[in-house]
Amino acid sequence: MMKLRIRGNLLRFRLGRSEVKEIGLAGRLDETVSFGEGQQSFGYSIERTDEPGFSGSFSDGTIVVRVPGDILDNWVNGDEVGIEGKHRIDTTTELAFLIEKDFVCINSPREEDQSDNYPHPSGDC
Repeated sequence: MMKLRIRGNLLRFRLGRSEVKEIGLAGRLDETVSFGEGQQSFGYSIERTDEPGFSGSFSDGTIVVRVPGDILDNWVNGDEVGIEGKHRIDTTTELAFLIEKDFVCINSPREEDQSDNYPHPSGDC
């Protein structure tokens, strides 16, 4: 399950192996948080774009981050752990994005399924 961490104007995503493969094939990855029947949902997506730079938007309860296709393809097919970019919203506001391959963490809660995570290079977190 794609993870999202938000800290101010930094959006940090972590993707497991199957998610990296899916976004490489489909060009888009979506996740939804449901608040129950009759309630609104919150969504977040990463998608490939033909535009030259990263961009982000929020509409109808969904965050969409767009990543240039060449950068996304190189990351999906390479050994690089993460990619990052920025999107200038106006003269004072900038969104920053960090998209990473998710590694197994030995200090993770036992109930967290890590079977789809990448092996950690050092064997720990």
